[in-house]
Amino acid sequence: MPAIISDDPAAGLTELPFPPVTKAHILNCSYHNWHPKYRAITPKSRVVPLTKPFVDYLRADGIVLPDDEDERPEWDDDSGVFSSSDNIDRAPDDDEEEEDVDVAADWRETHDAIKSVIADLGGKVVPKLNWSAPKDATWINATNSMECRSPNDIYLLLKSSDFVTHDLEHAFDDCVDSPASSIQQSEIPYHLVLRKYFQLNPSVEFRCFARGRKLLCMCQRDLNHFDFLFNMQSKLQSLIQEFFNVRLRDSFPDDNLTFDVYVPAPYNKVWLVDVNPWAPRTDPLLFSWLEILTMPDPPDMVGQDAGTEEFVRLSLQPVTDTAAHSNCSSNGSAGSHADGAGNDIDGEADSDSDVDEEFWFPELRLIRQGDPEAYSFGTPQYSAHKLPKDVVDASQSGEGLRDFARDWQNVLARRQQDDATTESSEDD
Repeated sequence: MPAIISDDPAAGLTELPFPPVTKAHILNCSYHNWHPKYRAITPKSRVVPLTKPFVDYLRADGIVLPDDEDERPEWDDDSGVFSSSDNIDRAPDDDEEEEDVDVAADWRETHDAIKSVIADLGGKVVPKLNWSAPKDATWINATNSMECRSPNDIYLLLKSSDFVTHDLEHAFDDCVDSPASSIQQSEIPYHLVLRKYFQLNPSVEFRCFARGRKLLCMCQRDLNHFDFLFNMQSKLQSLIQEFFNVRLRDSFPDDNLTFDVYVPAPYNKVWLVDVNPWAPRTDPLLFSWLEILTMPDPPDMVGQDAGTEEFVRLSLQPVTDTAAHSNCSSNGSAGSHADGAGNDIDGEADSDSDVDEEFWFPELRLIRQGDPEAYSFGTPQYSAHKLPKDVVDASQSGEGLRDFARDWQNVLARRQQDDATTESSEDD
């Protein structure tokens, strides 16, 4: 019997075909490493090096905020968040008065540097650590957002975030040492990134995937339907492709990376927002990693070489392409063609010409109005991070949830029994 040959590149795979994730690659994606090179194309931000005492403070259990005369947040007594200057009720028979402890005593210089940066950036900033922003902890912020106006706002977000904890404790999980880097988790140079706050339009944020220094595909970051994106799809594809070719393709130290961009109105410029590891930990959003890893390489198009006038011209002209979830190719406009070198040829279309130059652009995946992705997020984003891990784990299966409910009822019953026993002994 002849062997069955499958054209499916994923056939027979038992695990995702990722290349080994090295520590050097993770460090290359750290904000403090790539930002100096791309400062001119990123939103305005400052990077504050963190001392070991400050990192130890972030790792410590509990949330105790430093005393600062310039900022006195009003917290409810039951909020679980305290300032080191709060008065603590003491028993009347205490012989010694407990002195206030300055929680920031060992990192006061870092605290002062953060205050200075906030002032320099206009009084409102958005924080993140080397790789992650505390987006999962916005529920604890007074603004219910990433906007911070004081150092204590920043500390509250950082210490409440699972994403930041991952940076602190698990940055090198599933990584291998490379000749370029044998650094350990405890040796990572941590930095606090403070970006100047501005009203960001989430509809024009995109996550992009590049393999072998070629841009494969891109998709929305915000998982909602935005109808206007379909009328400018080709423009976005060509604009981001040109941005990658000119700014990132030959300058980033790794061949593979994912990166996030922002294309604000009037949609003729691209900002680099973040660089993410080419690793399973990075969310592929509207794609799957298997789909991306087995995607064929894009063709080498001479006319799309970075820096050619024709490519830049096409990337800025308005388009009305409404195709979604598919690769887009666009021919030269009427009255203008491109030769094999990407040069403009003025005049009417030559009916006897052999082949018009085609421009290939990576797939831009958008959410259509009827797509399930636009309706499967009824709960707030990152809501799972607001619950104890046991609750989240139990919710993954019906049996787990029933077991958790039964165990919780048993815990409550034991507590009620203990309370009753305590009250009975007090009465006696």
